Amino acid sequence: MKRIALSEVKDDLSRYLHVAEQESVVITRHGKPAGILIGFKTDEDWFDYRLEHDPRFLKRIEAARARLRRGRGTKLEDIAWD
Repeated sequence: MKRIALSEVKDDLSRYLHVAEQESVVITRHGKPAGILIGFKTDEDWFDYRLEHDPRFLKRIEAARARLRRGRGTKLEDIAWD
């Protein structure tokens, strides 16, 4: 993870977007973390990021896990594949 001053990022955003495809870039303001720049190599990476941070999706996953813990639901390994 790189730490870069905001003034540097503003001067060369395109370069830091390329860096962010390889590793997260922490943007600092006055030496303190102020934000993070995350790059995506592919559209699939962007899709995955959106899913991982979508509160509606996360809520549905947690509800499904809770049903499984209560014994209500079907585990993937219990499905018969033809």
